[in-house]
Amino acid sequence: MADENEPPPESKLTRTKEKWAREGRFLTGRITRPEDQRLPPGQHLTRDWPVLDLGLTPSIPRERWRLDVYGAVETPVFWTFAEFTAQKQVQFTSDIHCVTTWSRYDNQWEGLATRELLAACQPRDDARFVVLHSYDGYTTNLSLEDFATEDALLAHSWSDQPLTEQHGGPVRLVVPHLYFWKSAKWLQAIEFLTEDAPGYWEVRGYHNRGDPWAEERYSGD
Repeated sequence: MADENEPPPESKLTRTKEKWAREGRFLTGRITRPEDQRLPPGQHLTRDWPVLDLGLTPSIPRERWRLDVYGAVETPVFWTFAEFTAQKQVQFTSDIHCVTTWSRYDNQWEGLATRELLAACQPRDDARFVVLHSYDGYTTNLSLEDFATEDALLAHSWSDQPLTEQHGGPVRLVVPHLYFWKSAKWLQAIEFLTEDAPGYWEVRGYHNRGDPWAEERYSGD
């Protein structure tokens, strides 16, 4: 298991995506609202599910997986996979949009709604942000409002099958209304914070929020 305090190694993909951020690649200059058009600007549809990561694919059997929820919360949570799936489970169907310009419609997820997690851990009144920590050392940050949207969930299944390792199993975050780098794979811990703390891609030139319909691909957009 990777040390969550140790940054992931650089890879060819990492260097390429940093170059895209410097160049502002894939920006179209158009802003399209989701109620007007399902496909965000600059995106193209795919039926496949491309695999993008930092060059590591952690192998975490379900019986060894743990989720730690801590920080600015009243009740820290430390769940095994069995304890996690014993919570109320939900199913959502949503589109996903990757900053590398592909989108995939109608993905069927099953897991724990983030709102159920919030009810379990009870964020403090001064909690404003979350940081997702992954088993490969990856991190990404979200506002508490984005994390708590109605269709956001911690997913363990996709299309009625267990989520595969290459797509972030045993459990990944899914926040459909943001670019997919915000939906951390191989979820290990969720840290609640009173102040923002940009994650792996955010400190490498990517937008702090990542709204696909506003085309928030890179910092400064």
